[in-house]
Amino acid sequence: MNIILAQHHGMCFGVRDALRTTHTAAQRAPLTILGQLVHNPLVDRHLAAVGAQRGDLDDLNSSSTQQVAITAHGASDKHRHAWQSAGHTVIDTTCPLVKKAHHALATLVSDGYQPVVIGQSQHVEVRGLVGDFPQAVVVLNESDLMQIPSHPKLGIVSQTTQPIEIALRLVDSIKRLHRSSEVRFIDTICHPTKQRQTAMDDLIRDCDHIVVIGGRNSNNTRQLAQKALSHGLRTLQIERPEELDPAWFSDARNVGVTAGTSTLDETVDAVMQRLRQIAAELRTTPAHEFLRTMLQAA
Repeated sequence: MNIILAQHHGMCFGVRDALRTTHTAAQRAPLTILGQLVHNPLVDRHLAAVGAQRGDLDDLNSSSTQQVAITAHGASDKHRHAWQSAGHTVIDTTCPLVKKAHHALATLVSDGYQPVVIGQSQHVEVRGLVGDFPQAVVVLNESDLMQIPSHPKLGIVSQTTQPIEIALRLVDSIKRLHRSSEVRFIDTICHPTKQRQTAMDDLIRDCDHIVVIGGRNSNNTRQLAQKALSHGLRTLQIERPEELDPAWFSDARNVGVTAGTSTLDETVDAVMQRLRQIAAELRTTPAHEFLRTMLQAA
């Protein structure tokens, strides 16, 4: 069993900076994070260990601390100003590439475009993007496109963690449905997401089993797993090495490993170590004995 780690995987600079900033702020004074800093339960535990509390971006009464932090997924200016007006010091850990998406959307609106956002309507990043623009329409699949009103100018941005293929397909469909409109797409999908998706293409070509590491509610992690599944590969999404079952790898030859942008380096290292142990066990255990052991464990 060969184990191949994706060329691009794991925590991106935006998540790393958000974690560092929040950790420092929590050590300086009591801090409430207005949501889940990043979509990773292990990060949640780390921040709780340094005293960071969890609040609700929509509820000004959810924080008992003077310091509050906007998560890496960002927030609307409306929310940011509300917390500042309530007397809180706002620590903004919004990823710079999410800020770029906010700026792109604001530019389109100021230029007279009807705003359209490709993404998950209930995702915290998307809610932050459209929070200042109630006229914005959020689309994720072809059936959503009928919600887009007729308008001479349609301006489109994307949630930063959407696969570029999905975004481009939807943009093409919007152009076909609104032939008389000027359609402008600003590509706001972040570079780390594109890198990890491209690296997954290499794993799909070379591997028969795929392990994706990351929070179950992480969109970019889920998209990586979905991509492998769509190509017919046996795919496992996990949050920690304890979830690895040796029986799942009994017929594996080349196992590809990748991780979402909010996955800690130490988690990737621990999963790789466990996979090497499983590979060693499979090499040294006769097939009949391995199957008997698995049946007994079941």
